[in-house]
Amino acid sequence: QVQLVESGGGLVQAGGSLRLSCRASDRTINSSPTAWFRQAPGKEREFVGSLSWTGGSTRYAQFVSDRFTISRDDARNTVYLQMNSLKPEDTATYYCAARARFQPVAVMTSEYDYWGQGTQVTVSS
Repeated sequence: QVQLVESGGGLVQAGGSLRLSCRASDRTINSSPTAWFRQAPGKEREFVGSLSWTGGSTRYAQFVSDRFTISRDDARNTVYLQMNSLKPEDTATYYCAARARFQPVAVMTSEYDYWGQGTQVTVSS
């Protein structure tokens, strides 16, 4: 069972950038669809973006508005979420998730099999 570990969260001013990392325990991540979700206090976990198992296709939530980019480094078994032009409303705990290998991407939390522990992102105004 693959394990996912996020890192890279922190405190940043509005307009700043952060890059989150999601390191997998093995290479299965390189053939698995992955996604980033986030959850703010008192709110449901919401879809941020996804990467197909081939690594060739991405999909983002509307609120991302071209500010975020998901990528993968197969040599490092790591998926990244580059976040630019951060806003205070982006404050949340960010989670990476993966489905079983070769599955299509999905936007529902229930369709993901593996989750990281989350990393906190706080954007000050």
